[in-house]
Order: sequence, then structure tokens, then C-alpha cells
Amino acid sequence: MMHHTSREKTLLHTVRNASANGRKTVQSAATVSKGLLLNWDFPHACTLPVSPEPADIDGLQHTNNAVYVRWCEHIAWHHSATLGLDLDDYRRLDRAMAIRRGEYDYLLPTRAGEALTLATWLCASDGRSSMERRFQLVRDSDGATVVRGRWHLICIELSSGRARRLPPEFLAAYEPAVVAARAPARD
Repeated sequence: MMHHTSREKTLLHTVRNASANGRKTVQSAATVSKGLLLNWDFPHACTLPVSPEPADIDGLQHTNNAVYVRWCEHIAWHHSATLGLDLDDYRRLDRAMAIRRGEYDYLLPTRAGEALTLATWLCASDGRSSMERRFQLVRDSDGATVVRGRWHLICIELSSGRARRLPPEFLAAYEPAVVAARAPARD
């Protein structure tokens, strides 16, 4: 389960979106935990604090990989809503960004109760129908990256499930948030 704790302090700077909808967008974010500045793979991270619950721990005594995937879905929706598009907008527009491919690198184990910070970014867009979203999960105590993930997304029409062009509302909300992708440093 994702928990927002007071152990982390997230500094978010928001600006009014220049688009006609006037919704707020995340301009930049830095996360400080116990005096440690976390080192993100990309600038302008959208972050959420997370901590594994005892029920998230599997038979190997570490956080089950499926928990990380669930957290990535949660922060992706959070980021999208912060940018101005939520599930109701997707339904109204009959469009959605669907995961075509998901990749995860599980680098280090985590344990119940550990303070972690999850970040996400939109890192690429063809401006037509596809985008890329990246994730990085960092252990707050030492700044170590424990998981990295990447989603290849395709715009679909909800009513048919077929690939479609990004509607103007998606372009207006998502394109300004795309950061330049580079190969992240390997831990």
C-alpha cells in the first residue's frame, strides 16, 4: 500500500499551465529526506513517498516485485492528474494512454517500513500516438536506486481499444512535461 509519510519533504514548484484549461502543472521537484538530496535520473521529477507494508513482503523476505508495479501505476495516475488529465478526462475524450510494454530493473531489495521515494517522468513523445514514461525508486536512507522502470505507451480509443492519435488535450497537457531522455547512470 502506498503511504504518504511525514519523513520525506517534497518541494514542488507549480506554475499555471499556459494552455487554455488553466490547470496546474509540475514545473520542478526535488526531494529531501533526512537531509539527503536524492539523485534523480532526470530533472523535474514528480515524486511520492512510499513504504512497504508487512503485507507487501513475499516469501524471500523483501518487497514483492508486483508491489513496485502497482506503485508505478499509482504515481503515473497521480502525475497525469497533476498535469491536468485524470480518468474522468480519459473517459470524456474516449482516449487513454495504454501500456504497450513495461520494463523493470530490480536493483536492490527493500524491506517493510523502509522509507522510499518514487519518481516518474514523461521522457519521450512522437507527438502523434506514443510516449515513454520512466520511473525511479530510491531508498531515502542512503539515496540508492532500488528499481528503475520504463513504459512504452500508446494512445488508444477506449470504446474500441484501437490505436489513435493523441487528442489536442493530451498534447497540451503532456508535451510540455516531456524531459529529454538520457541513459541513467547504473548503480
